[in-house]
Amino acid sequence: MKILSNGHLWKHTKFIENKNFFFDKSKILNSLSKIDIDEAYSTISNWEGYSSTPLIELNKLSKELNLNKIFYKDESKRFDLKSFKALGGAYAVEKISKGNKNIIVATATAGNHGRSVAWGARRLGLKCKIFISEFVSDARGKAMVDLGADVIKVKGNYEKSLIECIKQSTNNNWQIVQDVAWKDYVIVPKFTMAGYTVMMKEIVNQIKNSKITHIILQAGVGGMAGAMVAGIARYLDNVPITLVVEPDSAACVLESIKTGKIEKIDIKRESLMGGMSCGEVSLVPWEILKYSIKYCISLPDDNISKTMKLLGKASFSNEKIIAGENSAPGVISLIASCEDKKIKEKLNLNKNSNVLLIGCEGDTDQEMYQKLINQ
Repeated sequence: MKILSNGHLWKHTKFIENKNFFFDKSKILNSLSKIDIDEAYSTISNWEGYSSTPLIELNKLSKELNLNKIFYKDESKRFDLKSFKALGGAYAVEKISKGNKNIIVATATAGNHGRSVAWGARRLGLKCKIFISEFVSDARGKAMVDLGADVIKVKGNYEKSLIECIKQSTNNNWQIVQDVAWKDYVIVPKFTMAGYTVMMKEIVNQIKNSKITHIILQAGVGGMAGAMVAGIARYLDNVPITLVVEPDSAACVLESIKTGKIEKIDIKRESLMGGMSCGEVSLVPWEILKYSIKYCISLPDDNISKTMKLLGKASFSNEKIIAGENSAPGVISLIASCEDKKIKEKLNLNKNSNVLLIGCEGDTDQEMYQKLINQ
């Protein structure tokens, strides 16, 4: 072992098995329908500048971990936005605007979702209002201003920015394009998730004769994880072993799966995995995730910058990969699982395993990216 055997510990905090696990394709496709999924692909694949993002083999890492293949879906190449979120917010904007140029769209964001909404609004010539918390970096705010959005900074955390977005949107009759669902607000988050399923359609076309045996999915509010599970139900013949990964400071899916009901986490410290630092799973993905996720794992921030650096130096594959801080957890949780004998056996990770990881973003905040890889 060259990369990993230097005495470095690849830590995880918690690992649990879902006692209610039952993968029912028809039930999953009741939450996010086949029609929704197919329509998202046919629409987005016709956008100007669309192309499938690369599926890279982490061949050096699979050799070290003694696995057959590790596939890494590289979303740093998604349009000009460097994130899978480009698929969701922009698609939801198109769906709710229905060609009406007079509406104003609004959203609250920690970064990538807002960029997608702003980009989608600019594509269609719509006005856009974006609410960000005081903790969102100036670089992320500027990226949205550059896309033509009015950016409003709100004192407090993400939740406070969402409350302010809802308040001002209600007063001004703006259309909220949020990736989080709540009571009586589920249609737009469904459109957003449908957009994300495009990744799974591309992956199925890219893996050719390989069969995915395992899939590791990052969760914040659960939108991407839920969408990818719906993608499995729609496009795959087999059901891979599913593992959700979260920051240990914001493991809302893990805690909810443990009790079988939505649990709200009081986040005491913000994780480096900023886009995943969410205290409560969203309603729409929860309906999918509560039965269809087999295992959950949570991680400290310890190995984020190291993993980003190793991906960037082509230590895991034949090519350099620009991976943001939210792309690293999939890789870390795979290594940590392989280094823990009990977890490795539980997950049935072996020389026949083909593992799919989602590199959900590139250097969406270039300053932050440089700071982390230089640590």
